[in-house]
Amino acid sequence: MWNVLLSFSGLVALIQLIFLPFFPESPPYLLLQKEDKAGCLKAMKQLWGEGNYHTEFDDLMKEKAITKGTKIMNVLEVLRERSVHPQLCTMLLLLLSLQLCGLKIFETANLQESIIPYVSLGVSISELISIIFCSSIIDRFGRRMLLCGGYLLMALILVLLETSLLL
Repeated sequence: MWNVLLSFSGLVALIQLIFLPFFPESPPYLLLQKEDKAGCLKAMKQLWGEGNYHTEFDDLMKEKAITKGTKIMNVLEVLRERSVHPQLCTMLLLLLSLQLCGLKIFETANLQESIIPYVSLGVSISELISIIFCSSIIDRFGRRMLLCGGYLLMALILVLLETSLLL
């Protein structure tokens, strides 16, 4: 029955894919990134119902005024910025040390004990690369399109997998 369990995640992805286009964009995203005041107010009404949202809107406008002078950096610019190198090194060490804590999983998988540290290091490096890659993609395409595309791709792959298992 593991194939039924596997198809359940595809069903959840399909449901999310169907309903996601009916939800509005995030009001802070619309105001701060897209600079769409009317869309922000419309999204607030759609999410929270009828009411007066001027205090929330004013808070977002204050946040926009505060962040107006700051430049939004992409991942590569953050990596080049020398002032954040100590924080990045700390995060990298945390990521690597967390991977070393998962050595028991590789022992359970019956891997040779001599290669377990290298496998763990490879997993953590691939996670780091995927974090950098995904952050860059999110900046370029936006979250909504990536969510829809990811759910669609997951649903299609699971349908193909289920079909191939049945045949």
